[in-house]
Amino acid sequence: MKRDKKILPIPKFRNEDEERDFWADHDVTDYFDMDHQIKLDLSELKPSTKPVTVRLPESLLSDLKILAHKKDVPYQSLMKVYLAEKVNEEFKTLSK
Repeated sequence: MKRDKKILPIPKFRNEDEERDFWADHDVTDYFDMDHQIKLDLSELKPSTKPVTVRLPESLLSDLKILAHKKDVPYQSLMKVYLAEKVNEEFKTLSK
C-alpha cells in the first residue's frame, strides 16, 4: 500500500543561479510525483548564454560587420558561429 506523499510546489526563481542553488539543497522527489511521469518537449530550449567583453582590433570588427552584412545576419551571431567552429576544430585537433 502506497502512502500519499504531499508534493511541494516549486518556487519561482529570479534567475538560473538561484534555481541551481535551490536544487543543490533540495530533493527533487519532494517536488515531483515520480509515479506519474510527464513528457517534456525541450526541442526549443536554448543554451544559457553569458555576456562577455572582448577587445578587438577595429579592422577585425569592421571586417566582421562587413561579412555579417553580406550574409544578412547580426555580426554578434556571426562571431559566435565563427568562434564555435574554431573551438570545435581545435578540440578535434587535440583528440588526434
